This record gives sequence, C-alpha cells and structure tokens, in this order.
Amino acid sequence: MKWIFTIGVLMVLTACQTEVETMVLLDEKIGKVEVSESNGVGDVNTDILEVFKDDKSIQTFQDAIETAVMKQIDVEGEDPDYDLMVLYEEGYPSHPIHLWLGEEGEPSTLSYVVGEGETYLTTEKATQALREMLLSE
Repeated sequence: MKWIFTIGVLMVLTACQTEVETMVLLDEKIGKVEVSESNGVGDVNTDILEVFKDDKSIQTFQDAIETAVMKQIDVEGEDPDYDLMVLYEEGYPSHPIHLWLGEEGEPSTLSYVVGEGETYLTTEKATQALREMLLSE
C-alpha cells in the first residue's frame, strides 16, 4: 500500500513540474491594442503608431500573448521593438507589454512592462502573424 501512495505522489509532483507558465490577460473582451515604438524596458511610449480594433487583429495579439511560454531570455541591453497596450472594452486596467519582434521563422519575446523581468516566447507562427501586421506598409 505504501508503494501505491508513493507512486501517486511522484505522479502528482511530476505533473506539476511539467506545467508550463504562459502569459495571461484578463478574462474580459479586448477593445483594442495600441502599438508604439518602444523607448526601452520599463517605459511605455505614448506616441501611438497604430491602433488595432478589428476582431481578427485583436485575436492575433491575444493568441500570441496567451500562448507565449515563460522562458528566461537575456534581453539586457536590448530595447524592445514595440510596446503593446492591451485595452479592455469595459475599462478594466490595461496590460502594457514589451515586444521584441522575432525574425521570420523565429519566436518573438514578450515581457510585462510591470513585472519581475520574466520573458515569454511566442511560437514562430505567432511571430509571422505579428510581423505581417506590424511591418506591413
């Protein structure tokens, strides 16, 4: 009986260790995402380059953010490319996020502006979608 309990405990501990941490947003409807060129880590540039209000663009940002997996990347000395301001329809507090836009075929790096400096990596597919939105002229 003891060995069954021990195996159960080990299974629970193993499951907890393999859990990945992703970025989170409020469980509220996003009204728009404002994008600006970043001034650097810890600061949000209020000089907005573009505002995305359409459902498809909002969903692209939301998917990229909520599927980004925590992985500590050394970004010291590298300014983010963009600041994203996720604004909710009902006026809830916004989510300011830094974005280091990856090259084609690479992940991008995200970080909360207010936080402990954790970095999160998007998928290559998310990077491609972000590049198409942000670099199109």
